[in-house]
Amino acid sequence: MFRRSERVPFSFVAEGEQFRDNVAPPPRERASLGQVAGRTLTGLVVVAGLVGSLLLGMPALDAEQQRERIQEQEQAGHER
Repeated sequence: MFRRSERVPFSFVAEGEQFRDNVAPPPRERASLGQVAGRTLTGLVVVAGLVGSLLLGMPALDAEQQRERIQEQEQAGHER
């Protein structure tokens, strides 16, 4: 554990513990209307991007359609 190089009197440490709990943090500032709107729009853009990529990517992930396309391409290649 961390050891101090100099000795600290016990009374000093005890006083520090006593005053540590008395200090309350300052109240948080409320977000302005512009900040709330900006956060909301950012969230909506991120969600819309995820949904859009999912909608555009689903056909590429469908294995059955991929097999059908490959078979159609092979048949078209053999007919030539």
